[in-house]
Amino acid sequence: GCNVENACYSLGMCAERAAIQKAISEGHTSFRAMAITSDMRDHFITPCGACRQVMREFGTDWDVYLTKADGTYIVKRLEELLPLSFGPEDLKK
Repeated sequence: GCNVENACYSLGMCAERAAIQKAISEGHTSFRAMAITSDMRDHFITPCGACRQVMREFGTDWDVYLTKADGTYIVKRLEELLPLSFGPEDLKK
């Protein structure tokens, strides 16, 4: 996916959500990992809160690769990025 920026941030679309929605539209609903990249020089790129929640809808047991422009990366589990999260299983309670 890619970012689709908008002057009103909440109306834009983040790459993470675009990628997940495209995968779902193609019949894929199980994820093991996602890599997030940008040209930010000094910081690892991280998903926004909305993206973390959309990712969470498909479980917590997957890796998220956070990168820098120089090619370095760190790996976080989704559950680390969104601790104590609310997911589909909570709707059954």
